[in-house]
Amino acid sequence: VDFGFFAPVGHVIHKSLLVFHRATRNYGWAIILLTLIIQLLVLPLTVTSFRHSQKMKTIQPQLKRLQELYKSDPQRLNVEMLALYQRHGLRFMGMEGCLPVLIQLPIFWALFSTLRSTYELRHAPWIGWVKDLSVHDPYYVLPVLMGGGMFLQQKMSAAALDPNQRQIMYIMPVMFTFFFLKMPAGLVVYWLTSSVISVATTVTNTELAKKRPKLKAFSGSV
Repeated sequence: VDFGFFAPVGHVIHKSLLVFHRATRNYGWAIILLTLIIQLLVLPLTVTSFRHSQKMKTIQPQLKRLQELYKSDPQRLNVEMLALYQRHGLRFMGMEGCLPVLIQLPIFWALFSTLRSTYELRHAPWIGWVKDLSVHDPYYVLPVLMGGGMFLQQKMSAAALDPNQRQIMYIMPVMFTFFFLKMPAGLVVYWLTSSVISVATTVTNTELAKKRPKLKAFSGSV
């Protein structure tokens, strides 16, 4: 089986799916279980990205002030914004939230090669209308759900970005939805599960961030 450029990752994914299939007796649930494990592995990076987004919220007033001060000098504005990002440890212009997605791209491509090339996943059903995980969803339900989950994920992470960056982040779910329409259903299951887990992680981190100042104030009074 030719797993393409990311063959080492593809072999690991293939073997993992076979192991999980023995436990679940269904390749759809095996993909979801694999996704859960991958998300646990990238969880530290996800938490770091959330902390960067919190920093972006903190510096928003300063960004707006710079934009008003240098609105007639775009070059100077870019220099000052870059300096502001660097002072607050934001090395990628506030786009650190994209890193978990970029890290998963090799896994995404390796899983695509696995679904396309391996015999075991041919005509492998999951639930209901999904009769073959190696071909696209005939009713496009999974891509639409995935796009909605990704939009919610981007909306939560883009709240602290400036308007231009926010528009770029909002365009991504639309692009990915059309991109996934003809992708194997198993691949959409993977990305949909990743989006759901990411949203749940963001909500959890947000709630913990809200409670953290109260805990500090309580310990200080003691």
